[in-house]
Amino acid sequence: MSTLLSARRFHGLVAFTAFILLAVAFYMEYQMGLEPCPLCMLQRIVFFCVGVVSLISALTAGEKVRKISSWFVVVLSFAGAALAIRHLYLQNLPMDELPACLPGLSYMFEVFPWQEIMQAMVMGTGECGDVVWTFLGISIPGWTLVAFISMAVINMFIALRAVK
Repeated sequence: MSTLLSARRFHGLVAFTAFILLAVAFYMEYQMGLEPCPLCMLQRIVFFCVGVVSLISALTAGEKVRKISSWFVVVLSFAGAALAIRHLYLQNLPMDELPACLPGLSYMFEVFPWQEIMQAMVMGTGECGDVVWTFLGISIPGWTLVAFISMAVINMFIALRAVK
């Protein structure tokens, strides 16, 4: 029974989930035509990092490496959750209080210094306030918040259990 619920399998599941969520995001962008905002892009980067760290942990035999990986995923998941909360905050602002829309990211990468680009991405723009898709009444950042919290809880459980 303990091998069925092993940390290695949980990390494999977290990695699989993170990569499936990325696939869904790309499907929504390229097949459904939903343009990602800067906060969406940052959340994708965090999902990718969570997936890579979890996959490395799932493929590694060492329990200590798995514990360190778990804490790293917890930190990444909290960062992703913070981005999702910011995104939800922007989606719930009245239209007249939304930050101004900025030029496209490709233009910003050509013209602006990277510090300003990162600040703009983290703070969000007016387009981050648009709710373009919902499922069961919850928008995309709401679902990413659920995913990030779930990943953090699973990894905290793995990190806090006794090393055998």
